[in-house]
Amino acid sequence: MTPTPTTVTITGAGGQIGYALLFRIAAGGMLGPDRPVRLRLLEIPQGVRAAEGAALELQDCAFPLLRDVEVTEHPEVAFDGCNVALLVGARPRGPGMERADLLAANAGIFGPQGAAIAAHAAADVRVVVVGNPANTNALIARAAAPDVPDERFTALTRLDHNRAVGQLAATFDTSAASIRDVTIWGNHSATQFPDVSHATLDGTSLTAALAERLGGHDEAAAWLDDEFVPRVARRGAEIIEVRGSSSVASAANAAIDHVRDGVLGRDAADGWTSAAVVSHGEYGVPEGLVSSFPVTIDGSGYRVVEGLSLDARARARVDASVAELVAERDAVIGLGLLTP
Repeated sequence: MTPTPTTVTITGAGGQIGYALLFRIAAGGMLGPDRPVRLRLLEIPQGVRAAEGAALELQDCAFPLLRDVEVTEHPEVAFDGCNVALLVGARPRGPGMERADLLAANAGIFGPQGAAIAAHAAADVRVVVVGNPANTNALIARAAAPDVPDERFTALTRLDHNRAVGQLAATFDTSAASIRDVTIWGNHSATQFPDVSHATLDGTSLTAALAERLGGHDEAAAWLDDEFVPRVARRGAEIIEVRGSSSVASAANAAIDHVRDGVLGRDAADGWTSAAVVSHGEYGVPEGLVSSFPVTIDGSGYRVVEGLSLDARARARVDASVAELVAERDAVIGLGLLTP
């Protein structure tokens, strides 16, 4: 029996990240080689033609798993029967724009999208917010869909997680598969904390291996604080400086990783990964914030790994990033865009 197609909605589908996502999803790279998909491409009016062009290319690829593609500027159409929603399109920060202006502009996007998801999506819908500020945009979308379970809304910090693993693999001149249990805590911003205190390299303590490689624990701590953490946190800015535009392929790849693990599960032997999920008070993060945690996945959604120890250094960094999330939430409340 042929499986029922999964309806995948991509917002901002005419943009670069959307374009990088579409062909991998249609080829089975996100949901597996045996699950057919329907694609719904949501765009603002001025982006519709680009999305229509991508739809023509998808047809020309003759992907066996792709059942149909629909381009629309109407959220109620895009999210009708949606099983997986990738909210990519967001308002970028323009010249002279204050953060409050940015949050207000994005609330005008993600609030209506959350309401459309609540009204029209399938009962099993899973939502991942990619567009920045991703954590708070996810908070806004979730608030507009109060009847959709908390665990269905997530924000993307898998890109930060992959960046951290990639940096460590390069440092140790090894495969990324050798490294497990890295954690991204907090916000997808420069305040995030890439934490390696529980990570392993080929099954042994990564911090011990780092101390051996760099000549001592003090040297390892200095490298983590002065090089590793800032570089992971500011990798997006580095790519803009070098490439001349923001991360595209790596962001799309991380979104595919995030959804694939969330839907299909993740082998326990691969350790945990990182995702921004709705907090229920874990690690002192205020309830309701969408914050990045270490998570495991069994195919029914993300589960926060609890009981990990945080030393004073880690606690301070996590608290700083969470404080930024609180400030963003309070700014949105202050604008009357979110109920306290």
